[in-house]
Amino acid sequence: MANALRDVAIVGVAESDLGRVPDKSKFQLSAEASRAALDEAGLTVKDVDGLLTTIITEGGQFSTMLMAEYMGITPRFTDSTSIGGSSFVAYVEHAAMAIATGLCEVALICHGSTNISDRGGKGGPVSASTDVFGPTQFEEPYGVSTVGSYALAAQRHMHEYGTTSEQLAEIAVATRHWASMNPKARMRDRITIDDVLDSRLIASPLHLLDCCLVTDAGGAVVLTSLERARDLKSKPVRVLGTGEAHTHRMISQMPDLTQTAAAISGKLAFERAGLTHSDIDVAEIYDSFTITVLLTLESLGFCGKGEGGAFVENQRTAPGGDFPMNTQGGALSYTHPGMFGIFTVIEGVRQVRGDCGPRQVPDAKIALCNGTGGVLSSTGTIILGRD
Repeated sequence: MANALRDVAIVGVAESDLGRVPDKSKFQLSAEASRAALDEAGLTVKDVDGLLTTIITEGGQFSTMLMAEYMGITPRFTDSTSIGGSSFVAYVEHAAMAIATGLCEVALICHGSTNISDRGGKGGPVSASTDVFGPTQFEEPYGVSTVGSYALAAQRHMHEYGTTSEQLAEIAVATRHWASMNPKARMRDRITIDDVLDSRLIASPLHLLDCCLVTDAGGAVVLTSLERARDLKSKPVRVLGTGEAHTHRMISQMPDLTQTAAAISGKLAFERAGLTHSDIDVAEIYDSFTITVLLTLESLGFCGKGEGGAFVENQRTAPGGDFPMNTQGGALSYTHPGMFGIFTVIEGVRQVRGDCGPRQVPDAKIALCNGTGGVLSSTGTIILGRD
């Protein structure tokens, strides 16, 4: 499978309007990003025969059928797998397999969300679910929210390994530094570690600036065979390795609060790419909360278990640091429409192409993108490289 996936490339990426976009639906935002990504590749919706998406509405999840109908696409390969914010990273693996095996020729991955507009611009706490049925009935009635779940993991990591709030703040500060160089980022004013620690406590030990934004946004990624990609107008970015996994749904059932499924998906991606950690030039890691990043770095193997706090110290992941990460500003400062995984892929592609202007990582050839879904429940990891 690894060799087959290497013959698949990403040929178009784009985002829609970001931030607060009250005059557009989530389907409009998704379509806006999709058309831009297709245009970047020199393709149209008529070329698309594979569609992968999941869009959440008040009535629940809509499958690819509604998005296809909205855009006028008749796919012969379709996928609405929903594993939270990691879904769109996992979709890269699914699309690459479909193309490599001839199930489709051009695959479109897209997403749209009006997360802040749906809340009247208030951007209040986001729960893992809007109901208390199924597994959520055992946690949510007792006050266990999404942020509370991540706070549990942060408290456990601090207890076991001595991780500090200052170390978590390093991640937020570094990410905001990258955002200050991105004109599309929602939050661009630089911050300090003291700013993070002085921000309102949301769920101990997580402060406001440890938590992701709530925004509207759409994103899209287009893939096709490497052979066809070389005749298109964009620079192809090859899919070198992929992996996906999930370990639980409820935080109370997480096997280890200090390790995510990235320990599985990351290992698979590195093995299939035939690469090691030292080969990675830039990392795009889902930062729903600062603790998400720290746990992911450890689980992926960039540092040992319990060493994540020390790993990110001294602004190591900021511009000028030796481990550039979340270079568009991440979910903490750039955008977060509820499912951020697709934006890790978009930025990873742009970095490998060399299209990021002032925030470009010099000579970035290999990018790792990792998405996390649910309450540290699922992960998708991909490794991308230049053609």
